[in-house]
Amino acid sequence: MPKETIARQPGKRARSLSGLAPFLKPYRGRIALAGLFLTLAALATLAFPMALRGLIDAGMGPGGTGERLVSLREHFLAMFGVGAALGVFSALRFYVVTWLGERVTADLRNAVYAHVLRQSPEFFETTQTGEVLSRITTDTTLVQAVVGSSLSLGLRNTVMGVGALVMLVVTNPYVMGQVLGILLLVVMPALYFGRRVRKLSRASQDRVADTSAIAAEVLNAVSVVQSYTQEGTESRRFAAASEAAFDTARKRTGVRSFLVAFIITATFGALLWGLYQGTQAVIAGKVSAGHLGQTVVYVTLLVGSVAVLAEVWGDVLRAAGATERLIELMEAESPVAEPAAPQALPQRSGGSEVSFESIRFNYPSRPQRPALDGFDLQVHPGETVALVGPSGAGKTTVFQLLLRFYDAQQGCIRLNGVPVQDLALADLRGAVGLVPQDSVIFSASAMDNIRYGRPDATDDEVKAAARAAFADDFIRALPEGYDSFLGERGLRLSGGQRQRISIARAMLKNPPLLLLDEATSALDAESERVVQAALEAAMKDRTTLVIAHRLATIQRADRIVVLDHGRVVDVGRHEELVARGGLYARLAAMQFGVSVD
Repeated sequence: MPKETIARQPGKRARSLSGLAPFLKPYRGRIALAGLFLTLAALATLAFPMALRGLIDAGMGPGGTGERLVSLREHFLAMFGVGAALGVFSALRFYVVTWLGERVTADLRNAVYAHVLRQSPEFFETTQTGEVLSRITTDTTLVQAVVGSSLSLGLRNTVMGVGALVMLVVTNPYVMGQVLGILLLVVMPALYFGRRVRKLSRASQDRVADTSAIAAEVLNAVSVVQSYTQEGTESRRFAAASEAAFDTARKRTGVRSFLVAFIITATFGALLWGLYQGTQAVIAGKVSAGHLGQTVVYVTLLVGSVAVLAEVWGDVLRAAGATERLIELMEAESPVAEPAAPQALPQRSGGSEVSFESIRFNYPSRPQRPALDGFDLQVHPGETVALVGPSGAGKTTVFQLLLRFYDAQQGCIRLNGVPVQDLALADLRGAVGLVPQDSVIFSASAMDNIRYGRPDATDDEVKAAARAAFADDFIRALPEGYDSFLGERGLRLSGGQRQRISIARAMLKNPPLLLLDEATSALDAESERVVQAALEAAMKDRTTLVIAHRLATIQRADRIVVLDHGRVVDVGRHEELVARGGLYARLAAMQFGVSVD
């Protein structure tokens, strides 16, 4: 089932392009410079009809041929100067505005991505990764198109249109008074259809995000899709989402096309009426031919500006919907917050001390079913404690609460005596090394994947960690050794090799507290034996919590904590638990074939 899309935060009001203000603010100087060049380019354009009027009147005015030729030459030079100024100012405007678009978009994309990375797993319980990717890529591209091009074009044409209109009113006040009255009738319908375009633009982006979410989900599980021969089903599901996106885009385009046609037709009709009045004035001898030519050019500029603004308005409305979606991401607040006044994490010799005190926790997506209910556990420095139990018993939840991926609704978790909510997240998580069941391999070299545990580690330290995790031999056998690219999600490695890379990463970090979540689950018998030996060496002088379904890997743990339905049902060593004949003994009987009678 598809996850829900990102919901608007309670009390937050979705904003349109005004949400970009914080990203534009640092570049006020460049915005002012762009505005200056934009205004100068528009003024140069508006000066052209005046130069044309002088040219026509000079060519058709009184005087001898020689005088008219000299006058024409001067007016042609003036027109060339206007054209040259227009070219220079337009080029400068284009460069500055394009730079602003690229810079603001990069800042916006970086801010959204950094904010999403700080969200707790609760955020991703209700949000598809593809949805987030669509907003970071597609939506920011729309914003870039507006900030770096359309907005500048719109402002330039607004200045030109207003300037042309002012000049028409100044030179033809009576006629243009009638035209303005007609144009006012255009505004209200345009605003109505503009709101519809904005809503449909937002819906169109949501449907595009649906296709991205489906593609991301399926491509990350393509082997499963193919093994169950569901290529046709997934193709049809994607096609249905694409068709929904097309249908929404079609509606948006239809309304936007009608809006453009309405604005251009109404404006053009009103201006033709004014032009008709102007021609009548020339025939009556009230104005000169040059005056009429100037009016024609100003009318052309005004109509052209309105046409461009109608197009730009559609782009702005579409970008407004995209901006709303991005601002919603930025306003998503993680329930796991940094403490206002974080405490320092005390150090303990021989590892960390961990305590869980009367923990009750429900996952937000399953509020009626507690994952942990009255969970208590005290782990001493240097101790190795294994958590076992059936699936859904709450083992992984213990790790997630300790790392503050979630906060418990009741109870307290302490690390070295300090509540984890009072520790800075970087200090808390920096003191913990995690080896997950599903090893994460990044699209980078073997060296970089291991160094992820400690970015400032030297090459020798990385290789030492690889040797300790028994990964050195197979890494050196790769085509380029430690510099070999491991492929997306480590597809060039076997499951056991990926796990050993993950173990080496944790060992390089060298934390006082080590969390092993089925760390040897993907290894064959021989690899499990050697890696288990490496892990036992790594456990020395540090506290270790181990989740294990394969009980053979935790028989030498200091304590084994048996969980069932979020509660501790038994604690002891392997032999003690088997002898008591409880849940652990039944699990052991299933794995080892030992009778519990």
